[in-house]
Amino acid sequence: MILVDSHAHLDSPQFKDELADVLIRARQKGVRQILTIGCLTRNPEIEEDVLGIIERDEGIFAAFGVHPHDAQFYDDQLEQRLKNLLQHPKVLALGEIGLDFFYDNSPRKQQSEVFRRQLDLAAEVGLPFIIHTRDAELETFEILKSNMRPGSSGVLHCFSGSMEMAQRAVHLGLHFGIGGIITFKKAEELRNTVRHLPIDRILIETDCPYLAPVPNRGKRNEPSYLHYVIQELAALRSMRPEELASVTTQNFQRLFKTDNRVSLN
Repeated sequence: MILVDSHAHLDSPQFKDELADVLIRARQKGVRQILTIGCLTRNPEIEEDVLGIIERDEGIFAAFGVHPHDAQFYDDQLEQRLKNLLQHPKVLALGEIGLDFFYDNSPRKQQSEVFRRQLDLAAEVGLPFIIHTRDAELETFEILKSNMRPGSSGVLHCFSGSMEMAQRAVHLGLHFGIGGIITFKKAEELRNTVRHLPIDRILIETDCPYLAPVPNRGKRNEPSYLHYVIQELAALRSMRPEELASVTTQNFQRLFKTDNRVSLN
């Protein structure tokens, strides 16, 4: 069974000095490709760490963007750094970007403006985008509706929204990043929504080191736990895990234009 982790944070301090072992365990569980997310701030060490990771391992790719938490730091200089990073041949997407009205670490007006600017940038460079949205469902879709350009596409990362949100996303041509939340005991509404998503729009992710699936909930998440997600998702869709793994892998490779022969070292 071949799996692809469409959203990870391998530069997290929680993986420091242990990343090699983490990747060995991932490979042993069938994970062949990983998209790791670089969230830009004023500190250039972040992109240096992420670039180092993707340049050491053939099967690891990156996305870069300014997270809504850090929208207050977005300026022309940071945007130019982002533009430069998006030219790297192993950078496949712009993200994660969006709105977070739960923590409000940056003013909401700035979050919205930075979200729009990055959607424009994604269209300019011809890359898909990765969306983070929390407690801002209506506002996120209003911005997407008015700012997505023809031919653009992206992923609702860590999807945990309503059926109505899913229908809006389908209409806009978006994909869904499904992670460990679907294994949580109280996520029955989400599981019901996931049962009805278009199969060709589903990606799987860990969002590691966060949101570890049952039976490891509360522990540090890692790509090797992706098999718990595919098992739960396959049960919801009445499919064999191997069959669904193949579909989600193809969905990832089609959206992000990766070669299926490329895998973790």
